[in-house]
Amino acid sequence: MSSAPNPQSDVDQLEAAADQAIEACGGNAREAVKALIVANTFLETDLEKLKAAVSMGYARGKLFETAKTLPRDRTDWYD
Repeated sequence: MSSAPNPQSDVDQLEAAADQAIEACGGNAREAVKALIVANTFLETDLEKLKAAVSMGYARGKLFETAKTLPRDRTDWYD
């Protein structure tokens, strides 16, 4: 088995996730976007609380490096 990333598989997973989000909102894409924005805001707030709770010595500064490279930096999701 290869551990190399498969961009096509990532695109397929993203498409499936988008379809699920829209379906969960009754087929309304605008409502799905609003729900995802609310969920993202919640997660960002939760991440900030966790970063504040973890000591710098324990995390060795890596927690802040990881936060800078979250999937939002990926450009291959946009075709």
